[in-house]
Amino acid sequence: MLYPILAIVIGLVLLVWSADRFVIGAAACARNFGMSPLLIGLTIVAFGTSAPEILVSTMASLADAGNLAVGNALGSNIANIALVLGVTALIAPLPVKSGVLRREIPLLIAVTVFAGFILLDLKLTRIDGVLLLCTLATCLFLFNRFQKMNGNDELSGADEEELPELTTGPALLWLLLGLTVLIVSSRMLVWGATEVALALGISELIIGLTIVAIGTSLPELAASITSALKGHHDIAIGNVVGSNIFNLAAVMAVPGLIAPLEMEQLVMLRDYSAMLIATLLLAAFALWQRPRTISRLEGGLLGAAYAGYMGLLYTMSV
Repeated sequence: MLYPILAIVIGLVLLVWSADRFVIGAAACARNFGMSPLLIGLTIVAFGTSAPEILVSTMASLADAGNLAVGNALGSNIANIALVLGVTALIAPLPVKSGVLRREIPLLIAVTVFAGFILLDLKLTRIDGVLLLCTLATCLFLFNRFQKMNGNDELSGADEEELPELTTGPALLWLLLGLTVLIVSSRMLVWGATEVALALGISELIIGLTIVAIGTSLPELAASITSALKGHHDIAIGNVVGSNIFNLAAVMAVPGLIAPLEMEQLVMLRDYSAMLIATLLLAAFALWQRPRTISRLEGGLLGAAYAGYMGLLYTMSV
């Protein structure tokens, strides 16, 4: 058990570090090649925050651990809303932009419901994977339309400030190094998590929903807390909404494309339902008060809900 546990711990640390280096290198390269800050944020940075989940799902599918990959996608979405936004709102209330409330949050709800239809037969096939990737392409197209409708005024000074300024050489170095360490660390994490699950008699799904999901959500948690401490509160919700759409449309597509699988009924009854409820709670909390804000009280409720979900997983696994 020692080596698998070490692999999980070291893999998680390297995963978070390498995702950050990858985003810095990719964003700097894109900036040096003439991409606008807005386009960088919509594509490279959005992909970068979901890179750990995508790499872990790929490695899990190649290792014939598809249920771990599905658990990673669903568990990361639950953690992003209930844990990441909950903790961030406890630090500082999170204002919700009207544009996010009118467009991005309804889009997240629509993608979540569509993913539910995909999983309804408890199978994830290659056709399902293709449909999810088509959903991702549609979402990227809509994001682009949303930004054109709003112009560049949605891009705050905080977004500009966060973009790195590196020459092309160092930027390429960080890009390649970050990607290499991402691949190695995600493989370590999947191996360690699978070995621990086998040793303890716990399903790969539970490991994916807990250890792996929380670990791969650490970049979002770190980014959101840092933004809140700097006073850039409006970044946190957009980061989580975008990441959750990527998780459902890209991360969950991976096991379907690489190694189609069948799932337990609990995936829908417990885990998908928890993700859907968390998504609807996010919309409700943002809607029911003026100004549109997720308060500290609501952050505490989200955190308590996540603790309750973890307790439910523990109770059902023993």
